[in-house]
Amino acid sequence: MTSKKQSKAYEQKRHEQLELKIEQTKARQQRNRKIVALSVAGVALAALITMIVLALTSDDGAGAASPSPSPSATENAAAPEELDVDTAGWANSLTPPDAALAEGRLWTVEIDTNQGPITVELDGVNAPLAVASFVSLAQDGFFDSTDCHRIVTSGIYVLQCGDPTGTGTGGPAYRFGPPENTPADDTYPAGTLAMARVGNDANSMGSQFFVVYEDSVIPSDTAGGYTVFGEVTQGLAIVEDVAQAGTITGTTDGRPAQSVIINEVSVS
Repeated sequence: MTSKKQSKAYEQKRHEQLELKIEQTKARQQRNRKIVALSVAGVALAALITMIVLALTSDDGAGAASPSPSPSATENAAAPEELDVDTAGWANSLTPPDAALAEGRLWTVEIDTNQGPITVELDGVNAPLAVASFVSLAQDGFFDSTDCHRIVTSGIYVLQCGDPTGTGTGGPAYRFGPPENTPADDTYPAGTLAMARVGNDANSMGSQFFVVYEDSVIPSDTAGGYTVFGEVTQGLAIVEDVAQAGTITGTTDGRPAQSVIINEVSVS
């Protein structure tokens, strides 16, 4: 088999493995959402039954007692972390990592991809929420064997990654905000590492991030700008090459024609 055929076969195998992981991730997320929904419904039903019973119960025939949920129902409703969900790892936590985990310092991160290593420096001083989240997820292996699902080659110039489902809609169970360390002039220089979020929603950040490979002006919306939490120090040429290859459909915004698979993320 020629080297070219070997390379093609390898890429096909990696793609099949990634598709399998995407399906497994979707199934796990759906299962966890069902568990949470059933647990919340059970708590609400228990509280309602308690209120009805107390409302119908008289105090020595003197009249109906004031309705009040039991202490256990109140505590469970106020503490979703106690619900029966798999909390092994930050991906399944309903509460984002504390900003203190960023340690107020710079972090060196190596993103090992199938196209080569990309080294970035994270700013835990100016973007502690985003850095705490990224580092915590990375240490749990959340980004391992995920692909970068979006490349934009016109208007703005970014490669977007961090979604384990590869659909652009996935992420951990939690969301956080508001944006931090946003540029006043809406200019994001080449090499910028920033958090993606839902438009006009300041508290919708999760795991998705984007690498700016060419100076870009990204207008703020009602939620502000986009959190800049680091910069690429080595390997930006890899992203530039991916951009040169364009999208699989030939449009200016879509899945990269040259796949970028994150093998592993190491932090120090």
